Amino acid sequence: MSDAKTPLELMMQQAQEMVKAFNPAMSSFDPKGFEKMWPTMPKDAMEMWFGKGISKDGLDAKTRLLLTLAGLTMQGAQSETALRQTVRHALEAGATKDEIAETIAQMSMFAGIPSMTRAMELARQVLDETEDDKS
Repeated sequence: MSDAKTPLELMMQQAQEMVKAFNPAMSSFDPKGFEKMWPTMPKDAMEMWFGKGISKDGLDAKTRLLLTLAGLTMQGAQSETALRQTVRHALEAGATKDEIAETIAQMSMFAGIPSMTRAMELARQVLDETEDDKS
């Protein structure tokens, strides 16, 4: 990225240089490594953090995670790691593949087809992994 041409590329280049200056070990950080280290959390932990923490009659973890997935889709699926982890967490919290796909598809009306398509691609990666794990 040394010959950045767009403002986004220039901003990313500057951010990478700043990270290296603050913490040289971060220059080789890869979010996918974190994803492999902690692919999902136990359902009990999800209920504690994402479940009925505010109100005992509030949203359960599955619903909160589907809403999070909707929000990540609305952002244009910019954070691939967060979206894939949210799909894993939602599955662990009891969401079905159809509920995940429907949540993402619903966002096409609000975020547009490209955002929905990218989120579906990322979700499919996780769903394919879970199929492979069962084989």
